Amino acid sequence: MTAPTAVVTGIGVVAPTGIGVEEHWESVRAGKSGLGRITRFDPTSYPTRIAGEVPAFNARDRVPGRLVPQTDRWTQFGLAAADAALADARVDPTVLPEYEMAVVTASSSGGTEFGQHEMERLYTKGPSWVGAYQSIAWFYAATTGQVSIRHGMRGPCGVLCTEQAGGLDVLGQARRLLATGSRVVLSGGTDASLCPYGLVAQMANGQLSTSDDATRAYLPFAGDAAGYVPGEGGAMLVVESAESARRRGVRSYGTVAGYAAGFDPRPGSSRPPALARTIRAALADAGVAPAQVGVVFADAVAVPDRDAAEADALVEVFGPRGVPVTAPKTLTGRLYAGGAPLDVATALLAMRDGVLPATAGGGRPAPGIHLDLVTEPREGRVPTALVVARGHGGFTAALVLTAGDRTPH
Repeated sequence: MTAPTAVVTGIGVVAPTGIGVEEHWESVRAGKSGLGRITRFDPTSYPTRIAGEVPAFNARDRVPGRLVPQTDRWTQFGLAAADAALADARVDPTVLPEYEMAVVTASSSGGTEFGQHEMERLYTKGPSWVGAYQSIAWFYAATTGQVSIRHGMRGPCGVLCTEQAGGLDVLGQARRLLATGSRVVLSGGTDASLCPYGLVAQMANGQLSTSDDATRAYLPFAGDAAGYVPGEGGAMLVVESAESARRRGVRSYGTVAGYAAGFDPRPGSSRPPALARTIRAALADAGVAPAQVGVVFADAVAVPDRDAAEADALVEVFGPRGVPVTAPKTLTGRLYAGGAPLDVATALLAMRDGVLPATAGGGRPAPGIHLDLVTEPREGRVPTALVVARGHGGFTAALVLTAGDRTPH
């Protein structure tokens, strides 16, 4: 049986660049940054003090009141983005068969802030002060569970924990689920680790920027790149078959045409990193030649050796300066499980409107980085995009998108 064509018909965004698809996209097109000094707690004593925070998010305005005390901020982001994605796709879960609707999300750190507060109660007041919801709110599958319960989606549900790469892995899984009978798959990811516990956990990888200048703190592929800025938020997407979208009379943002995952060899190994072969596998899966790709949304860690490895992989596949490369995540910070879904959403909007968004703060790439880095917005038709993501520990994923039939804005 031929696998159905998987298309994205709905997008929900909760990001430092704005809440909602168009608010986010307007910020990206204008180069309006969501980075600034951390306000969710006093960061003075921490080496990293700049982050991408979601502005003016009030959970009680966007999540059923009974769920607010039961859930962490990352799940609240996921619930709000899921609602928006379903509305955007014109999907009413109450009229679809419950076992034909699936939920697959990516998770990185789970309910970090909720867990911190409960641990503080444990240490300062004793076990009887720890709330019962600690048992579920921290759990990496909490967002999948809460979204599936809220919308009665009882088909195959799951969570993938491959850090930044997970946001692409879940879309690959969504496409698989369509081939096994699911009608609609709600997929994507969010993160919310901007609390003392969450920030310290992120510091362990030694790759966070310590700059206090929000305009220069996150500079991937640049000569003065010195680490990435953390952020919170992400995106949720509705994935369904092209036939289902046609029957419902809904236009798509684009097609999930190809996907592949890989894993880097252990440090010190003579084997090359996995990114180049992962990209080739995704292109082959899509039936797309490198010359047909109009833009690459880069992983863009802003750590010199990792930037060099990514640039080398892109040059190996596309040739020196062979394809425009951009990293709009410089406006939001790296969102871990939420980062790649947001890149996918941004890529779909770029294809819809024929605009390549810029890499903020970028200038001439560092010596040895032979990329056509997009530092100013470029207009023109974008029929195919590649999104790449790498997770801490070696996870690697690549996703090929082709343009849909949504009306340009």
